Amino acid sequence: MAELKLKNGDYVKAGSRLDKAEGREALLQRVLFKLTARRGRFPFREDLGSRLWRLGTLPRQQRQAAARQFVAEALAEEDLTVESVELEEQGDRTALTARLLWEGQALAVTLDIQ
Repeated sequence: MAELKLKNGDYVKAGSRLDKAEGREALLQRVLFKLTARRGRFPFREDLGSRLWRLGTLPRQQRQAAARQFVAEALAEEDLTVESVELEEQGDRTALTARLLWEGQALAVTLDIQ
């Protein structure tokens, strides 16, 4: 299924039309959107997004398990498997890498947690 392509929160133009993403590209776009959107902030879809933004409020020893739970929760509607979730904390910066399996393909997404 084709979806409108996003880049930095804006639709991408292809000439006078909006560009579309399909297959793997569309899936990765949805995954990134769902992981970065704050769960509970969409009035008609309070289940959309993740709670990853809450990681900083948790004790350090609970963050890894919570990150895995929050990623699985955010991506529950997608037809994929969450293989692993890794956190890398350096000072005030936290990077998350989620390794996914989709239609036999290994995928990885990395994002900064704010």
